[in-house]
Amino acid sequence: MEKKLSLVGAGPGDPDLISVKGIKTLAQADVVLYDALVHPELLDYAPSKVLKIFVGKRAGKHSYKQEEINALIIQYAFSHGHVVRLKGGDPFIFARGKEEIDHAESFGIPSQVVPGISSINLAGLYGLPLTTRGINESFWVVTATTKSGELSGDVELVAQSNSTAVFLMGLRKAAAISRAYELQGKDWLPAAIVSNGSLENAQIYRTTVGQLEATISENTVASPGIILVGESIGEDNYLATIKSVPHYVKQI
Repeated sequence: MEKKLSLVGAGPGDPDLISVKGIKTLAQADVVLYDALVHPELLDYAPSKVLKIFVGKRAGKHSYKQEEINALIIQYAFSHGHVVRLKGGDPFIFARGKEEIDHAESFGIPSQVVPGISSINLAGLYGLPLTTRGINESFWVVTATTKSGELSGDVELVAQSNSTAVFLMGLRKAAAISRAYELQGKDWLPAAIVSNGSLENAQIYRTTVGQLEATISENTVASPGIILVGESIGEDNYLATIKSVPHYVKQI
């Protein structure tokens, strides 16, 4: 029995957005530990008889701490062999993948990473470019909420730049994000909110950064969601064909 850990990126939600290598790796699993944002159809790629254990977070239910997940990885690697850790998005983008690998390798368990499509790519899925020639030269990906639950200091930094901003875990910090831009005189900047991106119940809300909180409140925007801010997100730079996408909501 070969002990092994594979971190596999499940993508942003749509089960078709997993990589071929991710599917092949699942097919070789002895145990699958999967997160809340993993589409259940992806579990069908694993052998039917293997253990499939939910270790995500759900409101009103037990939420696994990272230390508990680390312990399960070690336990099942020694008892079963190949553990596939199936994580939403990409394992190395705000997903604590390195912590899991470091812990496994401290027990002599080799590991591999299969990258996944991150939620930052959802902008392009809905025709919202993160970069546009002549408008901006970069984009920032920022987790709005730190480990302690506070607003990230990087929010103020990105508000000072001309970069497009992609805020992850930012719906509850919308008011603070708006204030950071208002302090720079940029409350007019175009913004978009992608809720349940890539899934059938996806919603796209267009607004301005100064109206983020109002847009979220008035439309009862559901998590998970990402916030996009910048001139590149503006109406003039928006792909007209995407306006036929179901659930498109215009909110200016």
